[in-house]
Parts: sequence; structure tokens; C-alpha cells
Amino acid sequence: MDNRPIGVFDSGLGGLTAVKELLEIMPQEHIVYFGDTGRVPYGSRSQETILKYAAQDIHFLTENRVKMIVVACGTVSSLARNLKKPQGVPFIDVLHPTALAASAATRNKRVGVIGTSATIRSGSYRRALAEIDSEIQVYDRECPLFVPLVRERLCCR
Repeated sequence: MDNRPIGVFDSGLGGLTAVKELLEIMPQEHIVYFGDTGRVPYGSRSQETILKYAAQDIHFLTENRVKMIVVACGTVSSLARNLKKPQGVPFIDVLHPTALAASAATRNKRVGVIGTSATIRSGSYRRALAEIDSEIQVYDRECPLFVPLVRERLCCR
């Protein structure tokens, strides 16, 4: 039994939803959560800056000897193919599971995607959905105010 914690990171507080789900399905696990509230939001920044921040977040988690890393940040997940991942530490992001859920949910082969500027510019959801089902039409839009609105709602509950 590997008693090391699972590492989860996000650019803010939204990743706490992933932590809640992880603890619900695996209550015996310990979690190390890193929410980068000091530099939120990531999505309006350059790809280079986002990847630098993500590398620092991953470094923090590996320094805490995590057994796996969950990227709960949609923006980082959309750029994850460009990240240097730590050797020997499983690495999971939210892009593919989200695309799978969207493809399973659509009844008309149309999927709407809203995201940060960086997420939409990356084309990651278009690519992921095309790999799952080439007939799915993707309608994506940048929604730069979404993260601040969600953050405000999370902070004001």
C-alpha cells in the first residue's frame, strides 16, 4: 500500500471540487492541494507563463512526495501535452475526461465549449473531441470573465 498523498493543483479554488470527488470515491486517501490563488487566473496569460507556473506547481507537489498528480486546472490541462511531466509519477488532467463526458452527453453531435482565452486558443478541446468522434461539431468561445465570476461566487458563499 502506497501511503503517499495524491497531489492536486489548480490556478485557484476550483480544484477543490476535484478534491471533494476524489475523497468521496477514495476516502482513505490523503490529498495535498495547491491552489495558486496568488497568480489566478492563468488563462489570460501567455502559454510560456502558464507552463512556467504549472512546472512550479508540479515541483511543489513532487517535493511533497506525491504518488500521482491531478491537474484540476482546465487551462493547464489544455496545454498539458507541452508540460514536462515528472518521471515515475502518474499524471492526470481534466481535458480527456471532460471531452469524453461531452461526447457522451451530446445528442446532436454538437458541443459548446467555454474557457479561458488560453484554453480556447490551444484548440485542445477541438482536437480531443475530434479524436473521440470526428463528426462532433465544436462551438468554442473565450469567456475571460468566467473565472473571476466563479471565484467571486466561491469566495462569497
